[in-house]
Amino acid sequence: MQAANRKASYDFNKLQKRLRRQVGQAIEQFKMIEAGDRVMVCLSGGADSYTMLDILLKLRKNAPVDFELIAVNLDQKQPGFPEHILPEYLDNLGVPYHILEQDTYSVVSRVIPEGKTMCGLCSRLRRGILYTFAKEQNISKIALGHHRDDLIETLFLNMFYGGKLKAMPPKLLSDDGANTVIRPLAYCKEADIKRYAEHEAFPIIPCNLCGSQDHLQRQAIKLMLGEWRRKFPGRVESIFTSMQNVVPSHLADSDFFDFQSLGAQSESETMKAAQGWLLKEAGSEKA
Repeated sequence: MQAANRKASYDFNKLQKRLRRQVGQAIEQFKMIEAGDRVMVCLSGGADSYTMLDILLKLRKNAPVDFELIAVNLDQKQPGFPEHILPEYLDNLGVPYHILEQDTYSVVSRVIPEGKTMCGLCSRLRRGILYTFAKEQNISKIALGHHRDDLIETLFLNMFYGGKLKAMPPKLLSDDGANTVIRPLAYCKEADIKRYAEHEAFPIIPCNLCGSQDHLQRQAIKLMLGEWRRKFPGRVESIFTSMQNVVPSHLADSDFFDFQSLGAQSESETMKAAQGWLLKEAGSEKA
């Protein structure tokens, strides 16, 4: 029994260190959090957002810069939503927080026909409310709990249903330039987050609106990726790596790469281009 407990403790420590390292890597690589930032941590009551808040709080203790964390939950007035859970959890944690109350559930239920996907409208309404609150509170960064699997799923959703090579970016500036959105869990696997949340016994609140719709396109993508994980280990990891290694000249978007200017070069032009590249590389190595 003691050996089993030691093994479980060892495995959790490895998991915790991995998640902290991955969050720290994302923050550093994309410059997500800077000195003096007021970071609004969007807390939905799901495993992802609980894990994000927990890890950010722990990383802040040893961070080289000072920044604030403010938890924010949007109560959308879904029937049966346990309003007491998040305030009690955050009070015990000692984290400053705000609960925003907006009845978006009635709006979505009225506008979207029964059986149709609610996610699009629900997401737009939620985003508008959170963006407005962030501006009112002088928030510099809005942290969302999307993880690596969300980014990959969105890539395929846009490819299959939108005809675009596009995913969720780890860092995003809103269309009006007023809000910066960050995704600190961008490098974290969903399975790791679920294990972490179970071990920490976060008071999970299930989504009874869009999250309960089992016919969503995203669910089909999840099933596809799940089958690939079983049949082809490493494939999903390779897909995520490819999202970080984009080669515009080997795609087909003429607005993104100047194909029209391409043409056969003379031998002297080729040599000049090669020499220029070598000089550039030598300079970067010295720097």
